[in-house]
Amino acid sequence: MKRSSLHRVITPAATVAALALTLAACGGNNEDGGDTASGLSGSVNIDGSSTVGPMAKVAAELFGESNPDVKVTVGESGSGGGFEKFCAGETDISNASRPIEDDEVAACEKDGINFQEMVIANDALTVVVNADNDWATCLTVEQLNTIWDPKSEGKVTNWNQVDPSFPDEKLVLFGAGTDSGTFDYFTDAINGEEGASRTDYSPTENDNNTVQGVQGSAGGLGYFGYSYFEQNADNLTAVQIDGGDGCVSPSAETVGDGTYTPLARELYMYPSVEKAASNEAALAYTQFFVENDAAIAEAAQFIPLNDEQKATLDSEFTDFQAAVDAG
Repeated sequence: MKRSSLHRVITPAATVAALALTLAACGGNNEDGGDTASGLSGSVNIDGSSTVGPMAKVAAELFGESNPDVKVTVGESGSGGGFEKFCAGETDISNASRPIEDDEVAACEKDGINFQEMVIANDALTVVVNADNDWATCLTVEQLNTIWDPKSEGKVTNWNQVDPSFPDEKLVLFGAGTDSGTFDYFTDAINGEEGASRTDYSPTENDNNTVQGVQGSAGGLGYFGYSYFEQNADNLTAVQIDGGDGCVSPSAETVGDGTYTPLARELYMYPSVEKAASNEAALAYTQFFVENDAAIAEAAQFIPLNDEQKATLDSEFTDFQAAVDAG
């Protein structure tokens, strides 16, 4: 076990179809064990992070182009909710926007679930405001703490309490639910303690609800993974973050060069060794995901792995395959 608009459109169907053709041309379904295994049937059950979910859904669609008899189901109950199901043996793969925690590892061990931790993409956790908001173009970590700190509950309710130069506008907050890895990461990065947050906001495990809430509130503010902003950039404004060295916008470039702090993070996939050993479709899906990670990330508008991370992912899959074969 290694630890190491109103409705969002995941990606245009034409983009997925074009990528499917590209992947097939590059060697999918080859006789030497390429990207997929032809003739497969069965099902793959995935759950976990709503941030990672769209990438898994794109992977499932691309995988299905060559494996139409395999049904891949992707749930989005949050990183914590996903690990509960995974460690109980209910799913083949768990997606997460944070690493698995010690108590979750213990739960998996108790039920005999072994897994491989895999970093599959990068993310710029993005703070968003209403498109008509022309004052909060950049917020410091301290200002975000003023907004989200547990002590601010019921007290900081107006934008001019965050900064006197801001207008007399009601502050309306939207964010991740407590089962979300995004909630864990954001509260740790902004409030200094995982899980520490005011509770008088609209929590959700469905990031589309945050999109709708912020879009419909002049004083709205929320946060979620970068891909959700990318898909809704015409309706929301991404806030620049000042982590101490000036205002920085969320982007693939600023995540890559390390300047988007402290909200840059890695995203994870946890396949079960036992499930892959007994479910050829689950193993094939995992292999397909790893081998085509960059194309999947591009189609889903995620920030891809760098060369070093991709080499690590390949090594992690080799370890996973060895564990499956030994099982």
